[in-house]
Order: sequence, then C-alpha cells, then structure tokens
Amino acid sequence: MKKTLKNNVSWVGKVDWELQKFHGDEYSTHKGSTYNSYLIEEEKIVLIDTVWAPFDEEFVDNLASEIDLNRIDYIVANHGEVDHSGALPFLMRRIPDKPIYCTANAVKSLKGQYHQDWNFHVVKTGDRLPIGNGKELIFVEMAMLHWPDSMATYLTEDNILFSNDAFGQHYATEKLFNDAVDQDELFREAIKYYANILTPFSAILIKKLDEVLSFHLSIDMIATSHGVIWRDNPYQIMEKYARWANDYQENQITVIYDTMWGGTRMLAEKIAEGIHEADPKVEIKLHNLAKREADDVITEVFKSKTVVIGSPTLSNNMLHSVAGFIHLMKGLKFKNKKATAFGCYGWSGEAVKRINEMLAGAGFEVVSEGFRNQWNPDDDAQAGATAFGREIAKF
Repeated sequence: MKKTLKNNVSWVGKVDWELQKFHGDEYSTHKGSTYNSYLIEEEKIVLIDTVWAPFDEEFVDNLASEIDLNRIDYIVANHGEVDHSGALPFLMRRIPDKPIYCTANAVKSLKGQYHQDWNFHVVKTGDRLPIGNGKELIFVEMAMLHWPDSMATYLTEDNILFSNDAFGQHYATEKLFNDAVDQDELFREAIKYYANILTPFSAILIKKLDEVLSFHLSIDMIATSHGVIWRDNPYQIMEKYARWANDYQENQITVIYDTMWGGTRMLAEKIAEGIHEADPKVEIKLHNLAKREADDVITEVFKSKTVVIGSPTLSNNMLHSVAGFIHLMKGLKFKNKKATAFGCYGWSGEAVKRINEMLAGAGFEVVSEGFRNQWNPDDDAQAGATAFGREIAKF
C-alpha cells in the first residue's frame, strides 16, 4: 500500500514482520525489518529501489495497482544488494526498456547477480537528473557504505535524502516515521545496525558525512532503505553517526565467555564483581556466547572501552565459539579498545595466551597477561578472579 512521505513522494516498500535473520544467519533481526522503496510522481515518474526477492511478485502487483508501470520513466538503484534489488528482475520483465540509474559498480553488481543487460545509465557524484516541476535528483556516491556500489539520491525542493543503507535499522513498523515509534527501540536497533554493518567503514563515513554537508543541502527528511524515515530532526541520526564513527565508546566493560562445566562462567561472574567493587559507576555487561546472538554481543563491544574474554582450554586452544567471535571482531576493525583474557583449564591451559594473541591481532590493546585457573575455582581462585576484576577496572 502506498504511503505518502511528502507531496508527490510515497513509500511503496514491504514490512517484513517475520524476519529473524539477515545476511544469511549473521544478523539477528529481533524486530523484523522493512525493505523501503519509493515512488516520486512529478512530470517524470521515478522508482527508487525495490524489495527483497521473496516479495518480488507482491511488490510489483502492489505497485501496478497504484500506477501503470509503463508510466515509470526512471528507476534508481542506489545499491545492488538483493534486499534492495531483488524485485528488479520481475519488474523488468514487465517494463524491460526502462532506464536504470546507478553507479558503475552497481552495473557490475546487478549484471553479476541477475545476468541481464538492462538499460543502465551510470551516474557519479554531482550528476543531476531533472524530473519536472523544477525538481532534480542529485546523485552522491557512497562507496563502501557499505558496498562499493552504494550511492544516495537527493530530491531537490522536497529536500529528501534517499540514503540507502546509511542511517537505517532493521526495525519492522507500519508507523513509517522516526517520531512515531518507540525511541528506545529505534536507537537500540540503529546502534546495532551501525556496530555490525558500518563500523569497519567509520573513517570513510566521516569523510562522506563531511562531503554531504559540504554540498549545503537542506535535508528535511532522510529516507532509508530499512526501518523508519527520519523526518523529525533528521540531522540527529547524522550526529549520532558522527559520534559512532569516532572510535566510539561508553563507560562500559563487557565480559564475554563460553564455558564447558561452569568454571569459566564462575570466573566471569567474579571478575564482574571485582570490576563493580573498584568502579561502581562503570556499566558492566556479562554475556555467555552460547546463550546470546553474536551480533547483539558485538553491539556491546562497540559500546565498551574494555572487553574481557574467557574460555576454558580444549585441545590446547580456546573454544571455537570464542575463536569465531574474536575473528568477527577483527573484521569489524574496532579502534581504541582494551582487552584481556581469562579461563579455566584442567591440564595444559593454553587458551588465555591464545585469546590474548588473537585480541592483539584484532586490533585491541591487550592490557594484561590474563587470569588462568586450574580445575574448578575454589575460594582462593574466586578471590583471585575478583582481584583481577578490580585491576581491569583501573585500565
């Protein structure tokens, strides 16, 4: 169903209430998501992006009920990833000759995925497309935010920035706008989205924000590709991104672990107690990797100044869940964060050393040799873990 954003601009996307996983199984979507597509009806009619392929027929049928598809003059593909372009093949079977405006890399992406030589028109930053009634589309390349093909599109006069994946959230809602939804939920999903998707590109993001602001565009609305549209003070999410991109951290320490028989869990809890004793003001989060979604824990790492990671020793190494999580953190290229390790062992006890080595390789400042305990923690070992926590709080 078409929903008006402003004047002759409408949302024609899909709300996916049932979505639980995204990017394969990499990203948990506890609040579902939306695939936002937009229709501009001026003298020229423009469709900006489509929806994910499972909804392609539904999307095209709904669009056709709103407008004769042959009246569409231009299609803008801000990004070739399938959650934005998935309905293009079904749509283009209906209107095969319509021009598609996108970056040169998006042509590669769309051809590579769908093996179709559609009527592509390559655009670069600053290129303009008149659409009538004194309005233009201005294209802004957004390479690596978060794919090489990404771009944003700005509609003059209405002052709408169609930002694609920037400023979005995986958040299913029928209310459409940022001021109409629960603010705690909104910003919880927004920071999770940034932490898990955009963190590796923070340096690029800072430059791109500066570039967009240098155009002196008046932005009344930011129309994202997922989640809500920012109409109430849209610059607030840009300000959040500017903070998040600047080696972000809060006064938080996160203790992360996996355990076999409970000994490493006991150490984790005692370490958390010691941190609290030394610094009652610091926020402490405790996460068992076997019981939490990895991307939710990543969000806590993003907010933390220090992370403490624990594993028992198995096969002369750490548990694979811990190794995989550190590998995930390495790919996200966190900056300005401290870390150390802990764990129980029965015989050889290599896990703590191996964790610290991996943490250093992932870009963390390792501040301690860590805390090891042989066998199940007795009273002395528990007291030692608490003391270790007090030391961690000082860093």
